[in-house]
Amino acid sequence: MTGAELLQPVFHFLDRMIGEYGDVLYILLVYASIPLIAWILSGGLRRRQSRQLNHTAIIVIWPPVRPPPLPPPIIGRESSTLSDDDDCFDA
Repeated sequence: MTGAELLQPVFHFLDRMIGEYGDVLYILLVYASIPLIAWILSGGLRRRQSRQLNHTAIIVIWPPVRPPPLPPPIIGRESSTLSDDDDCFDA
C-alpha cells in the first residue's frame, strides 16, 4: 500500500466532517483565533529569557558647535537730513 491509499480513510472522514459540521468548525476556529492573535501580539512567540537581562544603551556624541558670528554693525548716518517739513511720499 502506498501513502495515498493509507490516508484515504482520513480524507473521507475530514470530508464528511467538513460537509456536515463545516459552519460549526468555522465559527469555532474564528473564536479560537482571537485569543491566539492576542497571545502572539503580546509577545507569546518570543523566547523566554528569564535569567538574561538585556540592557540596551544608546550613546549620542554631539560635536561642539560654535555659534555663527554676529553680523557686522550697521554704520550709517545717525541724524536724518530730512526735515520735519519734507514728506518722503511726495510724488
